[in-house]
Amino acid sequence: MNSPSILFSLLLLFFFSVVIAGKQRHSSDLLRPMIGLGKEKMSHLHFYFHDIVSGRNPTAVQVAGAAMTKNSPTFFGAVVMIDDPLTEAPEPTSKLLGRAQGLYASASQETLGYLMALNFAFVDGKYNGSSLSVLGRNAVLSDVREMPVIGGSGAFRFARGYAQAHTHWFDPKTGDAIVEYNVYVMHY
Repeated sequence: MNSPSILFSLLLLFFFSVVIAGKQRHSSDLLRPMIGLGKEKMSHLHFYFHDIVSGRNPTAVQVAGAAMTKNSPTFFGAVVMIDDPLTEAPEPTSKLLGRAQGLYASASQETLGYLMALNFAFVDGKYNGSSLSVLGRNAVLSDVREMPVIGGSGAFRFARGYAQAHTHWFDPKTGDAIVEYNVYVMHY
């Protein structure tokens, strides 16, 4: 064989190798059924988060703060643990869908800005026993705040997406609040 025909044969072999490799499934596609994952889907969840800091049975309790926290206009340094109910409607007596469990901390000296690290743990319906994890900044004074969903469990394995929070009601005397959440999440 002469040089041009060898070169042509090698190029043809390379071309077919690339085409065949491009048609093969990704290794994660092959593993999904083995670990119980079906097709990826997107879900929209809508619920209300009840943050109760007053009364005899608060669901949000400050567990830490710096000496300067009580004098800070933004409560900078305050760390609050939460176990807040998640309900179907804004009324506290509406159907319980789950609980927001975790913490938020005042992380801004200039404005009200919280670091949110929490799980939405669902106790009802098709997501019963599943959870979503949120970690991000909550600019409290903004009308709508967006925080990333970084994972999940159960029906939300390998979840990713975002949560939008909107203050539905706030009592400045007690600090109690009801926050509407719209969560958009990709999961298996």
